[in-house]
Amino acid sequence: MCARCLIPDPAFWKRCAVCQETWQLSTAECTRCSLDRKLTQIFTRPGGTAVPELDRLHEDLVRVDRPDLMLDWLKKAGVRRTLQAVAGHSAVTHEALDTLPPGRTLVHLRSMLVAAGALPARDERLVALERWIGQVIAGRTSPEHRRALHGYAAWHRLRRLRSRLQGRPAFRQQVKNVRDQVTAAAAFLGCLEARGLTLGTCTQAELDQWLAGNSSYLARSANFARWAVARRHASGLTAPSSRWTGPAGPLDQDRRWADARRLLHDDTCPAADRVAGLLILLYAQKLSGIAALTTQHVLHEDGRTLLRLGSRPIVLPAPLDALVGALAGGRKAPGSSLLSVPSSWLFPGRRPGSPLTEDALGRRLHALGISPRQGRGTALFTLAADVPAAILAKTLGIHVKAAIRWQKISGGDWSTYAADVSRHSHAQERARAGEPARGPAAQCLEITFQTCCDLSIAADRHQMHTIEGSAVADGQDLLARRVHPGAAVTLNVLD
Repeated sequence: MCARCLIPDPAFWKRCAVCQETWQLSTAECTRCSLDRKLTQIFTRPGGTAVPELDRLHEDLVRVDRPDLMLDWLKKAGVRRTLQAVAGHSAVTHEALDTLPPGRTLVHLRSMLVAAGALPARDERLVALERWIGQVIAGRTSPEHRRALHGYAAWHRLRRLRSRLQGRPAFRQQVKNVRDQVTAAAAFLGCLEARGLTLGTCTQAELDQWLAGNSSYLARSANFARWAVARRHASGLTAPSSRWTGPAGPLDQDRRWADARRLLHDDTCPAADRVAGLLILLYAQKLSGIAALTTQHVLHEDGRTLLRLGSRPIVLPAPLDALVGALAGGRKAPGSSLLSVPSSWLFPGRRPGSPLTEDALGRRLHALGISPRQGRGTALFTLAADVPAAILAKTLGIHVKAAIRWQKISGGDWSTYAADVSRHSHAQERARAGEPARGPAAQCLEITFQTCCDLSIAADRHQMHTIEGSAVADGQDLLARRVHPGAAVTLNVLD
């Protein structure tokens, strides 16, 4: 409790001798003024000048909510050394910081400078990947292999990643995939160099021997071999391609719904963890996609809360809508009191202006007994069986080809969905024009399904109208519903 709240009488308290503002029991230097003085000593160079970029950071650090915590941070020897090393440069840039010894303190200081506006934002994962790729290429002794690896890593894998990102920050898994591909290619080239061979002289027998003896690099080395043949770095080589055959883990539908009910109604769990878990269990979201959500993804329309995961927003059911609304209203990560800056991230991280990392989010969900991989696989398997691939891709933000693959794995048959919608649209146009309906008259049926899978089978032949008296707008509306066995569904027979 502060002095003003403890005893509101101003005559009871003395003032800080420096600022004359802080209420305290003595006239000694207050904590905030002490912080200002120490930061001035650290950021001032021997000539008595200071770097303009550090002046911006200085102002923000002095205004922190807890100056006592900032003073404790400055007492660490590694922090003081890093700050003094940064102050020793004539200008504070990303390139200047890259010359300093790496460490957590430097990473945190860089994020502070970006949050304070002293440095422009930069994708650190992508920069680290580029630096690592350069080191791997330099490790090859053969000039031919250096050219091939540079073309594969920089012009194929890295450029492909940049085109997918379109200016957005890279996810951890995306960077890991590129690293694994380049590591496998470098390992194969290293094996050839050890045998005195090159890509040009490599035969099918050597490639088959490599693929057979190194199962961990099988798929990724085969990808590099196919690329090398296509770019004429090698000839006469064929390598098998691997395809996804379905989810690897078990699909436990009962556990999925039990976990969802627990997160919906257990108020003892943190709101952020409940929302993240429900987005996985109900809408099959990845950890990377959840961490990248901002307040701009949360929409409010006609008293409803919508969440934009893909190109088409999803109406959130209660009580998830209230949880997301509360999360968007107050976003402050625990332990982030060193430097508080405005942030639009729905799941802010500990570093200023940065979202929560995928690893940290995964650990928090595992602590609640939620398996992100298994939960997402089960949810996507179920949704793909009940919703057409095109609608699934638009609402969940996944690629339409991935939605089609999941639809085939789950056994969902929506091959006649587009034709049914087209016939229904033509029937409506003829009705508005006063033309007689073609074929048999439209009928209204009420059917009680024994299993949830029967719903998708019937939807191929009928236009869905209501579920247990509640109107159904379209296929998107199915995402917010759960049809249990024995549910009464009213269908309009299409002409």
